Amino acid sequence: MNPEPQTLHLGIGNVGHLFVIISFISSILASFAYGKAAVNNELGKDPWVSFGRKIFIVHGLTVIGTVVTLFLIIYYHYFEYHYAYSHSSVNLAVHYMIACFWEGQEGSFLIWTLWNALLGFVLIGTNKKWEAPVMTIFSLVQAFLTSMILGVVFGDFKLGSSPFILMRDVMQDTVYLINPNFVTEDGKGLNPLLQNYWMVIHPPLTFLGFALTLVPFSFCLAGLWRRDFTDWIRPALPWTIFGGVVLGTAIIMGAYWAYETLNFGGYWNWDPVENAVYVPWLVLIASMHTMIVYKKSETALKTSIVLVISTFLMILYATFLTRSGILGNTSVHSFTDLGLSGQLLIYMFFFMIGSIVLAAIRWKEIPTSEKEASTYSREFWIFIGALTLCLMAFQVIVPTSFPVINKIVELFGGISSLAPPANQIEFYSKWQLWFAVGIAGLSGTGQFFYWKKMDKDKLKSAMVFPILISLILSAIIFTLQKIFDPTYILILVASMYSVVSNSKILYGLLKSNSYKLTGGSVAHIGIAMMLIGIMFSEGYSKVISKNTTIIADNFTEEENVNNVIIFLNDPKVMAGYKILYKGEGVSSESVPGYIRKSLLRETRDPHYKVAIKPIVVDGETYAEAEDTLYFRTPENTYHEIEYTSMSTGKQFTLFPRIQKNETMGRPVQSPAIRKEWDRDLYTFVQLQNDFEEENTEWSEKELISLDSIGQRFFINDYVAQYRGWERIPKVNFADLGPNDIAVRANIVVFAENDVQHLIQPIFVITNYNMVRPYELNQEIAARIRVEGIYPENGTVEIAVETTQKDWVIIQAIEKPQINILWIGTIIMIIGFMIATRRRYVEFMKMRDKGLA
Repeated sequence: MNPEPQTLHLGIGNVGHLFVIISFISSILASFAYGKAAVNNELGKDPWVSFGRKIFIVHGLTVIGTVVTLFLIIYYHYFEYHYAYSHSSVNLAVHYMIACFWEGQEGSFLIWTLWNALLGFVLIGTNKKWEAPVMTIFSLVQAFLTSMILGVVFGDFKLGSSPFILMRDVMQDTVYLINPNFVTEDGKGLNPLLQNYWMVIHPPLTFLGFALTLVPFSFCLAGLWRRDFTDWIRPALPWTIFGGVVLGTAIIMGAYWAYETLNFGGYWNWDPVENAVYVPWLVLIASMHTMIVYKKSETALKTSIVLVISTFLMILYATFLTRSGILGNTSVHSFTDLGLSGQLLIYMFFFMIGSIVLAAIRWKEIPTSEKEASTYSREFWIFIGALTLCLMAFQVIVPTSFPVINKIVELFGGISSLAPPANQIEFYSKWQLWFAVGIAGLSGTGQFFYWKKMDKDKLKSAMVFPILISLILSAIIFTLQKIFDPTYILILVASMYSVVSNSKILYGLLKSNSYKLTGGSVAHIGIAMMLIGIMFSEGYSKVISKNTTIIADNFTEEENVNNVIIFLNDPKVMAGYKILYKGEGVSSESVPGYIRKSLLRETRDPHYKVAIKPIVVDGETYAEAEDTLYFRTPENTYHEIEYTSMSTGKQFTLFPRIQKNETMGRPVQSPAIRKEWDRDLYTFVQLQNDFEEENTEWSEKELISLDSIGQRFFINDYVAQYRGWERIPKVNFADLGPNDIAVRANIVVFAENDVQHLIQPIFVITNYNMVRPYELNQEIAARIRVEGIYPENGTVEIAVETTQKDWVIIQAIEKPQINILWIGTIIMIIGFMIATRRRYVEFMKMRDKGLA
């Protein structure tokens, strides 16, 4: 049978592709116009500036139009488009449809382009002096970014990958040869792991952070181009600080998503893609500090130029790493290659070579300070801090780049087999911790130099109180928390010193009503608290699900020791808790909490299930028997695990999740987290008993004859009662004709805690064939089917097969003082925001005076 022809929504895709083409051409024209204006030193309403501004506005509006068009394609489920089919589905919530937008490469390039366009609008409206040269670079970057989604083919040459390409132009399926207008009813959907509120916020914030690095980069190149080597610092600094807070916040959001969604027991895995974002942020923070030094003392200008350029180039390098496919299997986050590797390389090398050549040409002309930096000067300490940040970045980026190094060596005919660290968490952490100790010490000491002129005696006097207090506080913590590891002791002392030193500076600023100057101290306190939180939560994290027996022969020794098997309704003692596994549930938006699987019957569509019995929560009935309920995410199963404290009797229940994730090719475990003021109890299901697996061992079939209503018998040691049989009008696995018959038996099983399970095996005769599917109830570990119905004597014969009682294998981890980490991140962000506002107000005042 030929697929039914459908009407394609070609118009909206053509409009979207037209928007992309216009935005690409207009970005080139805007760059040319602004370039002419910069050469002519034009300002305001001069012809080339005016033309460039209008063209960039056209560019920005067409980028916005492209974004709206693509979202409408996703929102209205136009699955004739490959992008909508690949990333969306009809069952997605609207906020996850937004996340679909940037799941693919084309969408992520588009959201990055959008942020750049919006930032360009802000720059046009706020800085006329720098508009022409800055927007020349901005527009040129936009041309490269827009080319990534252009999707224009010239013979064998492809420029970009369009998000508006049709399925029939991509797929080789026979169905499209038979009917080019065929449209599938549903898409592949968003990766279930990304169906998380953090994934709606984290990616766009990350791309905003990427976009913000373009602003200081553009100001820096504009300054080099115009030989205005110093004035660019003032307008660029607020954007640099703001970029630091946005990108840093995005990194923290990604870490928290990993913490509550993945099951590796932490928030940072040193994955290559994580590293590729972390490294530019370190260099960005280093550039921010050297720019502040220059504003204070007119030193470190060349260092600032190098670091600002390096930050943007590292963003481009990170883009190449994650989107070229070069990381292969070394990262779970990397994209597959869409054939854009060549474009990405051209993009990266164009700006790398261009900026390095421009800086080299101007290098001798750049003013330098003749003053030698004293050991007791703010310049010296901030420079050491920036150097430490750069060394941190270097230590991470080199091993992360091993796949790139291998490719380069192979390109020149050599052989290279550099491999990423076998234990990447241990490898990176042991180095980064020592750098972190240095940063904590420097951030504590450097603040004294920033606000006062120091000499040897003054420094000793200023440091005595913070050192004494931090040692006393650290000693108390060592004693209470039983910290004996020398490395952790050093981290704690350095971090406490940073907190106390910066708190002392903060107190002095608040006392003098200098609130706007507190940003640096507040941010440094936050960072020091983050280090303390990381030290406790990672260094003293402990598995409390200890086991002394062998769970499975195919488990490693560590897996057997660190996991506990719990059988359904069979309490077990673990680390001061009595834990009880109470069954599996699924989530429906129409019912609060989780619905037991035993209360539901499957239908043909996994998103719809039928209630076997009334579903009652807290005395309120949300569904009657035979009501159909909608389940947006049927791939998620939640396991109810009740904890009871052996000492206090206090109870709480956790619902760790297992997700059947076809995108990942395997089930994915997500933790449930019990949050307390001084720790998190982190629990996830390592393995569940899947009764539908082929390897499940079932008992020999037991035949039971039921000949009277109310008859009692046993199913897997549970008492069961026969309640009769009834004819039913429809079944979920076949369409019944007028001559077909479907009946079901009603059996009640009395289980633990006064729970009654209603089991209804079905017997169907359709087209003179018998269909007798098993009815599975995993809470009693049995499956039942009707073998035969004999109306002449009212007898029903059923077959019962049983298996091992339901169980889960869990791992529970205690993570002490992790809240210090999250509180520290909030404090750090507040400090950055205070600093951003201060620098922006300073810039506005100078701009209004015509000095910036």
